[in-house]
Amino acid sequence: MSKVTAPVTGTVWKIQVAPGDNVEEGQTLVILESMKMEMPVEAPERGKVAAVAVTEGQAIEEGDVLVSLE
Repeated sequence: MSKVTAPVTGTVWKIQVAPGDNVEEGQTLVILESMKMEMPVEAPERGKVAAVAVTEGQAIEEGDVLVSLE
């Protein structure tokens, strides 16, 4: 299982996947907002979404787990 973490501190703007979804490498999983900029967080590898650890509007810190892939 791999964990996709936040590259920056900010807010979860939009979640693009749900548990059970199959994702491709490079697919956008979550869009973060930081300093009024949208930052897509992409899947580092192909897999299946095991869990989404955040909710839209949630404040997050750099390194926080956003999504777990299996």
